[in-house]
Amino acid sequence: MKIVFAEYPETRNRNIDTELFYIPQDAEVGFAVYDENNLDQYYKDLSDCDAVITGFAPIGETAIDHMKNCKIISVQATGWNFVAHEYARSKGIAVSAIGEYCTKEVADHTIMLMLALRKRLPYLQRRVNKEKVWETASLETLGIKGVYGQTLGIVGLGKIGKAVATRAQAFGMRVIANDPFVPDSDFEKVGAEKVSIEYLLRNSDVVSSNMNLNDTNVNYFDAEKFDMMAGKKPIFLNVSRGGEVDEQAMLDALDSGKILAAGLDVLVSESPDLNACPFIDREDCIVTPHSAFYSDDSIEACERISVENALYYINGQPEKVFKLVQNPKA
Repeated sequence: MKIVFAEYPETRNRNIDTELFYIPQDAEVGFAVYDENNLDQYYKDLSDCDAVITGFAPIGETAIDHMKNCKIISVQATGWNFVAHEYARSKGIAVSAIGEYCTKEVADHTIMLMLALRKRLPYLQRRVNKEKVWETASLETLGIKGVYGQTLGIVGLGKIGKAVATRAQAFGMRVIANDPFVPDSDFEKVGAEKVSIEYLLRNSDVVSSNMNLNDTNVNYFDAEKFDMMAGKKPIFLNVSRGGEVDEQAMLDALDSGKILAAGLDVLVSESPDLNACPFIDREDCIVTPHSAFYSDDSIEACERISVENALYYINGQPEKVFKLVQNPKA
């Protein structure tokens, strides 16, 4: 058995001790590095695997064509938008993901971004850390508000969206939400008002994207939707997937004042050029490196489950896979 880890160049040397603990000692372990300047090597290193474990390195159709012996692509994440999963099915390769492992961490991160931007933390950090200035008089010009009594609009009321709703209510916020794929009872359980997307965007002080990315919601937050936010000038948060947002439209909305600020744990690219990123070094933006999921506990669970998923499937126990996105044998 050969298990290959698909990685970006930046993560090639990450610690995989947890995964190795669960991989059988007689298994061969390899790496395939997704380097856009050397994709032939990437495809070659994937070619003789029985299973691929990937966090965010893309597994597209060309890669799959080279994976002649592969039985399963095990995704170390809750989303699998970077895997050509239907094409994999056509080639007899299963795809698994991790159903849940970091809900609390991502919800906490969402609230952290909201509070930091509402209290203008980037401005305060610059004044104290860089300029060595200790004063509050300038805050009068910034329009700082508390979150108590404000409205949080959640787009996508899945596990993470529900956890965000519960946390926001603890701060005294009104929570409204839009998700056409969950029953009304889910809204009621967390005390969120079910509203149209138009109402949400026009009436929220904070808009939080908590959707799963799929073919139907790429660039979901486009110029038209940011225009709808212009009346309230909300804080916009994205801790789900960068592909859900038209980045140029978001940049235009920031520059024109249609949104007050943006808290971003994700960008369209999973390997962005930060020197060219227009959201870096802005006091109306906080950008984190797709790290909302991270805690010592969550990362251990993620790494363990991804290996278990691959081994369960290879050993003929698909019913034990945490989340089997598709099973070509079913």
